[in-house]
Amino acid sequence: MCSIISNMIIVSKTFRTCSSSTFLRCARSFSLVSNIHCRILKRLNASFDTCKSIVNGKMSGDFVHKGLSHYKAAILKEYGEDLELVELSRPSKLKESQILIKVHHCAVNVADTLICSGKYDQKPNLPFVPGYEFSGEVLQVGSNVKNFYVGDKVIGLNKDNFSAMAEECVSEARDLWKIPQDVAFDSAAALVDSYATVLIAARRANLCEEDEVLVTAAAGGLGLAAVDLAANLFKAKVIGACDTEEKASILREKGAFSTINYTKKEIAKSVMKETNNRGVKIVFDAVGGDVFEDCLQSIAAEGCIVVLGFSSRKIPQILTSQLLPKSCALIGVSLTHYQKMINETYRSTVQEIIDMYLEDFIDPHIAEHFKLKDVNDAIKHVEERKSAGKVILDIV
Repeated sequence: MCSIISNMIIVSKTFRTCSSSTFLRCARSFSLVSNIHCRILKRLNASFDTCKSIVNGKMSGDFVHKGLSHYKAAILKEYGEDLELVELSRPSKLKESQILIKVHHCAVNVADTLICSGKYDQKPNLPFVPGYEFSGEVLQVGSNVKNFYVGDKVIGLNKDNFSAMAEECVSEARDLWKIPQDVAFDSAAALVDSYATVLIAARRANLCEEDEVLVTAAAGGLGLAAVDLAANLFKAKVIGACDTEEKASILREKGAFSTINYTKKEIAKSVMKETNNRGVKIVFDAVGGDVFEDCLQSIAAEGCIVVLGFSSRKIPQILTSQLLPKSCALIGVSLTHYQKMINETYRSTVQEIIDMYLEDFIDPHIAEHFKLKDVNDAIKHVEERKSAGKVILDIV
């Protein structure tokens, strides 16, 4: 099949506007399409328009990988139960704005674990394929898609449809970004969700050079991104909170000037010691629960607490009067809601993160790789916070 396409591409440079019959006659005369190839084309009933689509690198029909009508996916059938690996049928036709992706890698995020356990804010209809942050290549595009072509390498944040814990997934074009062919697929899948969230948060909090910053749960995917961006891009002084010395070592390698073991339940006391009782200007908190009280005690006068999530699933209830003693600010940042409400900032920030990665300003840390068949082990690994950084499913 590849040789057929290669031959047609060469011939098409001379005969782009001729009829299909003239195209085949000329191709034979140039000895670029053999008799065997012609018989294969007839059996496939490929039209000349289809041939031109291949030449142009864009397919909107069902020709590409037509023989591969099924793919493997990790399916959630009951909340709180293990995912099952099953074969699904490829959709017969894409909507005009959709793109079919061959998934190479999919990140396993805290949100995925919460969805599978039924503890997430949204409960999708079952059966359901989790996974929203992924990398892969374009297999097929909808009729109205612009600037994406078959073979393009992409990063996706599929927060509307999820479905990336599978060999293939369908995404809206608006939730995909092209990346150069030499970018590693696994690093691409570990990059944009955490880093884009933190970049927006840092700007909202007006993070500056030499600012003292506390990052809670700093060894998670989001936390490590916060340490990396704050320390290496903004040149801030970062204090990272984690639960083991092994993770603390990774935080220091990422640029944290100090680390705190939060299992000792003395976060505020340790922060005040590190800052000569000033407190930190900014706290990035994605934990919530009891840790949020430590954040309030750790903040400096006119400081800012940025809420990035609630991995503890305990949403703190505070009185607005608690903000007054230090005249501190409280900011919330959700990349999902930026996607829905401030889409221009969402897309441009993700593109900035990709550019920063290409220019070696940032470097996502991958903790573990798992095969798709071991997806339940990967989810458990994230739930139990066994390692620092991103956990990645290797689909291909």
